[in-house]
Amino acid sequence: MKLYLYLLVMAGVTYLVRMLPLAFFRKKITSPFLLGVLHYMPFAVLGTMTVPAIFTSTGEPISAVAGFVAALLLGLKRRSLIEVALVATAAAYVTSLILPLF
Repeated sequence: MKLYLYLLVMAGVTYLVRMLPLAFFRKKITSPFLLGVLHYMPFAVLGTMTVPAIFTSTGEPISAVAGFVAALLLGLKRRSLIEVALVATAAAYVTSLILPLF
């Protein structure tokens, strides 16, 4: 019985999140501030979810930082997503192999 209650609450919350913008924003949004907020919202949410996971993904923070820096540098150079992911993973892996030597 609890499962059905949880499903009902989850469905209600999901519906509200999708319905409320339609109810409040009936006209075209012309506010530059609100357009800016809505434009950058997906990037902010993605960064908020991803960055903490980066620094806890490896056993050592130094290797996580090495992967993050590699990804950041390649991302700033506008490299492809696959290339950024592969190089960042390789940087974190190689760093974790080198760390025990010191």
